[in-house]
Amino acid sequence: MRTRWLLLALSAVLVGILGGELLAPQPAGAVSKEMIELQQQVGQLLQGQQDLRSAIDSNNAALKTLVQQSLDSVGKLNGEMATLQKTVQDVQANTGARIDTMTQQTQGLSDNLQDVQARVGKLSQQLTDVQNLLQSIDAKVSGAPTGVSAAPGPPIPPGGATGAPMPAPSMAPISADTLYQNALRDFTSGNYALSKQEFFDYIKNFPSNDLAGNAQFYLGEVAYAQGDFKGAIAAYDTVLTNYPASFKLAASLLKKGFAELELGLKTSGTRDLREVVRRFAGSDEAKRAQAKLHEIGATARPSAR
Repeated sequence: MRTRWLLLALSAVLVGILGGELLAPQPAGAVSKEMIELQQQVGQLLQGQQDLRSAIDSNNAALKTLVQQSLDSVGKLNGEMATLQKTVQDVQANTGARIDTMTQQTQGLSDNLQDVQARVGKLSQQLTDVQNLLQSIDAKVSGAPTGVSAAPGPPIPPGGATGAPMPAPSMAPISADTLYQNALRDFTSGNYALSKQEFFDYIKNFPSNDLAGNAQFYLGEVAYAQGDFKGAIAAYDTVLTNYPASFKLAASLLKKGFAELELGLKTSGTRDLREVVRRFAGSDEAKRAQAKLHEIGATARPSAR
């Protein structure tokens, strides 16, 4: 029993000695080393933070430069788009006038192509008439019938033995086709005064010819080209009234609408253009009427009320 107590007392002493060793303060050298390591770690962290800040600042500067470059590019692109938009607007503004000019120049060619097949058969007869006329003129100039030689004798004064003046050889009247082609050629070449007279003569001399309606239409075209829009409207109305079978009916109604718009008569001009779309759907005139209606902000059909 006594031995057990001695052992317990000895164990308590050893535990006390070990606890004292463990709880005793560390030597100054060990603490200084740890502080140095800690300071080094803190310094490394501060340096890393500084490097990170520098990298962020550099990236921000680069990003700012890219943003500025993008803004400059967008501004330049906006300027180019504005210029392009202005160009497109100018082109759209001039499109109507250019189309009218081109249409005027090509209408004559279109008529020639439409008429050429129907009139090729007349060329041979016209050539024959010209040959007969030339033979007649030669016979009258020679003073003897064709194929008969005059006997030699004293020269006969003009007018024969009586001395009366000989009648001038009669010239064949100009044909309807020739007159129309001359008028059309003068119109397409811009000789409006002469073409106007020729188309008027055609209507006067050949009122029942199938091209009389065309001639009346071109009287309107001459007036339109010269800026006489009231005169053009009157000429187009004559086509619509007097030549209901003319294949210039759609063109006359279309150009009448254009002339009315030129005079500021938007209501009647819009009505006539809509009538072109309704009566001549699918034709070139209907397409031009739709384009003009769109240009003036009107619809192809009147809005329901």
